[in-house]
Amino acid sequence: MYHPTGRVLSVLEWLQSSTAVSGPELAERLETDVRTVRRYIQKLQDVGIPIESIPGRFGGYTLRPGYRLPPLIFSEDETMAVILGLVGSPWLRLSLPKDSVESALSKITRVLPQTTWDRVQSLSAVSILGLDPGGPQVPPATLLRLSGAVENQRCVSLDYRSQTSTSRIVEPYSLGGFQGHWYMVGFCRLRKAMRLFRLDRVASFEVLETSFERPKDFSMDVYMKAGLESQRWKIHLWFDAAENDIRRLLGKVGQVTPVDGGHEYRGASDDLNYTAQTLLFSEISFRVLGPPELKQTLSRLAEKARQAAEGLV
Repeated sequence: MYHPTGRVLSVLEWLQSSTAVSGPELAERLETDVRTVRRYIQKLQDVGIPIESIPGRFGGYTLRPGYRLPPLIFSEDETMAVILGLVGSPWLRLSLPKDSVESALSKITRVLPQTTWDRVQSLSAVSILGLDPGGPQVPPATLLRLSGAVENQRCVSLDYRSQTSTSRIVEPYSLGGFQGHWYMVGFCRLRKAMRLFRLDRVASFEVLETSFERPKDFSMDVYMKAGLESQRWKIHLWFDAAENDIRRLLGKVGQVTPVDGGHEYRGASDDLNYTAQTLLFSEISFRVLGPPELKQTLSRLAEKARQAAEGLV
């Protein structure tokens, strides 16, 4: 999920590269408002960054002369986390340009201490194979703008495609990723109820000036669990595996019960292809108890694999 910390760091980066930047200019770059920019400046000042305000028509914000941030120092484990995160970015189902990932890797590796680089350089050659490279992706700009709407509590007007196409205004409470898809949770003013929206089904959207107040007791995890369990397909599986292994495969959403020397899993899915491929690529023994459509999806994938193996495709 995108976090406002990234925007705060963007403000700091622009201040380091300019003698002075105005509040409206920062707001335009971040696609937010001046009030939010002031809040970001305050966060930086609270952690000891010497940002000074220049009053007047041509004023703005500037770093105290002579101040420079110390270089980033990563531990070996932190370096591995960053590099593997970049290499594995296709799993995020975001349409990130390949050259952006390669550029970020290049910048990180150039500033690593030699001893750390010597130990982790092989990670940059790791290949991450997505299970469904042809699946729907979400533009990073969409995630960024919607996360801004969540942070600033601004309503969103969107055209949404599901069984039918609808236009509606939503109060976005949070964003999250699950089962290979990005979701937005919010109060839909059209349906007058909470709804879960898949971002790859958003045809277009606009962040409005209209504000709202998010409930203080709202929990993304709680709502995602309830919302995803109401998805179209009810999944019923038996695994010859420990509960922890099943959770690592299918996440914390769903019910796992000890049965017949293994565990039964009951959950839900909005994408049988993704579920079937996840199961097939795991090393866990399983049986499908339902629904019949999941069995048919697995059979179709198995037949396609057989034809490929026999050179029939």
